[in-house]
Amino acid sequence: MSDRKYKFSWGLLGDIELGRPTLGPTMRLESFRLAIGAMRDVLERSFGTANADNILIESGKLAGRHFFENALGKNKTTDFDQFVKLVQSVFISMRVGTFTLEESDLKSGSFLFAVAEDISYSGIADLKREIHKFEEGFITGLLEGFADRKFQVKEVCCWSTDNAVRRFKANAAPKLERISASDGKRVFRWHFGSDSSA
Repeated sequence: MSDRKYKFSWGLLGDIELGRPTLGPTMRLESFRLAIGAMRDVLERSFGTANADNILIESGKLAGRHFFENALGKNKTTDFDQFVKLVQSVFISMRVGTFTLEESDLKSGSFLFAVAEDISYSGIADLKREIHKFEEGFITGLLEGFADRKFQVKEVCCWSTDNAVRRFKANAAPKLERISASDGKRVFRWHFGSDSSA
């Protein structure tokens, strides 16, 4: 699409200090949740549940990558533990929620993250199903921005399934090493960060 109307950039968030000199950057969560909930409803009615989920996931990925590039700023790191600590710090400072790494297997690229007191859905009714596809995409975008590789992220429990903490299971796609024509073997090498030889 050559002539797009809604292409996102970080600059579209605007100058909050200039625009809200009295009210500042904080707000009641109801208005934010109203926007997200209404948008999700219309997407589902317009395109079906599966397509709505995919749109929300892709939107989350876009937001997560921009968040990684801009909100983490000059403090970005190639060390995974430092990356997690940085996300924790920024989440708290921006009042997004608490972010915790509960399980980690760097060799396989498998992680379990917990998010509590989040801005989107902490405190909502028990719906017996996960409905938070945007957040799956957001964490995917964060991880892919950091690791420069594909991830699959799935929410495994949340407030809407009667859990006070939201948990997300993340699995990295394997990065394939270059293979020689002589042996033809495929060797998977787990690596986080950029590598010009991969």
